[in-house]
Amino acid sequence: MNRVESFEDLRIWKEARELVKHIYSDLKANRDYGFCDQIQRAGVSIMNNITEGFERHSDTEFARFLNIAKGSAGEVRSMYYAAEDLSYVSGHVATERRKFLKSISKGIGSLEGYLRK
Repeated sequence: MNRVESFEDLRIWKEARELVKHIYSDLKANRDYGFCDQIQRAGVSIMNNITEGFERHSDTEFARFLNIAKGSAGEVRSMYYAAEDLSYVSGHVATERRKFLKSISKGIGSLEGYLRK
């Protein structure tokens, strides 16, 4: 196992970064600015809360910020249902994003659980 020296070394942060690119790409032509703003902010919140928690250099604080990131992942996952229902993205894209978000949430939850031991 590689030593984690910075938040950029964390798999969950890398996945959250990838997710942000998908969110912006999926909705780049969408004119529902309120919806786009909300899902984009929630997506960026995932990676930023992972970062902020890591930079606190305290397992307790890191776990708390991971919990917030996990909540944001759930919000984005929920919004992909709305995006699908409103035909902002295809059913295939929505399903793939929700699957990816479940994986991110699971990884965040695993790290959070480890830190809370």
